[in-house]
Amino acid sequence: MQERHTDYKLYFQESEISCLKYYLPYLKEYTSLSLGAGLKVLEVGCGLGGNLAPFARMGCEVSGVDIDSRSIDRAKELFQGNGLHGTFTCGDIHDYKDTGRYQLIMLHDAIEHIHEKERLMFRLQELLAEDGILFIAFPAWRMPFGGHQQVARTRFVSRCPFIHLLPKRTFAWLLRRLGEPEGAIRDFLDIRSTRMSIQGFQKLCRKMNLNIVNRRLYFINPHYEVKFKLKPRQLWKGIAALPYIRDFFCTSCHYLLTRRS
Repeated sequence: MQERHTDYKLYFQESEISCLKYYLPYLKEYTSLSLGAGLKVLEVGCGLGGNLAPFARMGCEVSGVDIDSRSIDRAKELFQGNGLHGTFTCGDIHDYKDTGRYQLIMLHDAIEHIHEKERLMFRLQELLAEDGILFIAFPAWRMPFGGHQQVARTRFVSRCPFIHLLPKRTFAWLLRRLGEPEGAIRDFLDIRSTRMSIQGFQKLCRKMNLNIVNRRLYFINPHYEVKFKLKPRQLWKGIAALPYIRDFFCTSCHYLLTRRS
């Protein structure tokens, strides 16, 4: 797993493939968006910009925002190297200066890192066109690697499922005993404090007056196909209907949202 977090070109390519093969068809199936020239697309927490590449190839006007300056620099490099056009901004979405409205805003594997989720959702609605779509995806907190331990420095931690569900003090103690550096431990504890469950997200949507157009809960994340050669599978309907229990089995939650009329 570590290679995919150090080889940024590979990570970009894998993200582009997953978007092209799964996210674009999902949008085409459940929205009336015209995916082509003239469509304004924004990804918040865009990282290297791989998810935006297919949209750029289709002629969409794509923009990405991320607080990590190195990721933004690499996104610009990768887009230029692939002959793609996109606008990338380093900074907090709350300070983002674009006054235009976007027909599609994506937040992929990012909301689980955000502390002020209500404030974020309010800001996204400010940037969303009246008939726009929010596409938000995240790993359920209680799933085997919901604590993002796959990016751990030590081999054992990176391959240990459910370790993030231990009590906070026990989790921190164990990470130290296993050799994780203090900076990494702080990051893991931060993710613990910002975790996102399925029930919590849907409660947030109701509070922010957002309509769920479609929900897909995956037992095998679509991105695992390009990473691990595993065929994506949606969560069984019986399990998906069980609050709390479903979080243990759901490796990725995909939501399409609109403003409520």
